[in-house]
Amino acid sequence: MPNPRISTDPAEQDVAVIHRFLAEESKWARGIPLELVRESIANSLNFGLFVGERQVGYARVVSDYATFAYLLDVFVLDAHRGNGYSRLLMDAVMDHPRLQGLRRFVLFTSNAHGLYEKFGFTAPAHPDTMMEIMVPNAYAAR
Repeated sequence: MPNPRISTDPAEQDVAVIHRFLAEESKWARGIPLELVRESIANSLNFGLFVGERQVGYARVVSDYATFAYLLDVFVLDAHRGNGYSRLLMDAVMDHPRLQGLRRFVLFTSNAHGLYEKFGFTAPAHPDTMMEIMVPNAYAAR
């Protein structure tokens, strides 16, 4: 099996693979339209995980590159899990030069706390100071 590699080039991301996973398999973006996935890729720092020429994983970061970053849409395709690819993907995110020295780096997860804790993520120190606007099933209404 070829060595996995990470690409941050937006043009190299396989939009069809990313869209299919997010729209059909994820809990957080089920039903997301293809045009929104394209727009999100265009406006993010992307981390595509490739084995050979096939994209098998993805993560993206939204950031001002100075003080704040938000990690989201992290996945490894089911057939490729158990190979250490999540760790490789997260190593690439955490080592990226533009994401160093940030005051706050956030993410939301319902089932991968153990993975993210290995990279220093913790529950919010002051959850009482955090607020959000949450639109459940945002893409179902489209």
